[in-house]
Amino acid sequence: MLRILFVCHGNICRSPMAEFFMKDLVNREGRSGEFEIASAATSDEECWNGIGNPVYPPAYEELKRHGIGTKENELGVRAKRARQMTRDDYAEWDYLIGMDAENLRGMKRICGGDPEGKLSLLMDYTGHPRSVADPWYTRDFAAAWRDVSEGCRALYARLSARQQNGIV
Repeated sequence: MLRILFVCHGNICRSPMAEFFMKDLVNREGRSGEFEIASAATSDEECWNGIGNPVYPPAYEELKRHGIGTKENELGVRAKRARQMTRDDYAEWDYLIGMDAENLRGMKRICGGDPEGKLSLLMDYTGHPRSVADPWYTRDFAAAWRDVSEGCRALYARLSARQQNGIV
């Protein structure tokens, strides 16, 4: 089983969008039993007294526009709560994927480095590496969706090719 943890600053916009896009993708491909997919934050800003905030409403609406988080395809979106990444996540996940360079720095700080090469950026799997657009500042959730969907499709293709070649 491949274990993927998507990471952004607060775990209420980009990383949940990536988590649920990827869950939907592997479900549609009939491979949900081969993957464990979740998301986390580099900060604790969206967690209060041990309880994380839900997916940010505009991000949730963007997911629903694409048929994710609906009554027919809920995937756990409504139950999702922000959580902060921990050092233990490094041992528990095969791929820890950030949305931008700031996230990657935070991930390395939390994990104490990246000795096994598990940390990467989502858009690095595409033909044009860059940050996933941050809708928290731009309010452009459609742009974030385009980046997340492109990045997750490219990641899925890379992982599928590696599996076919016997490389996990």
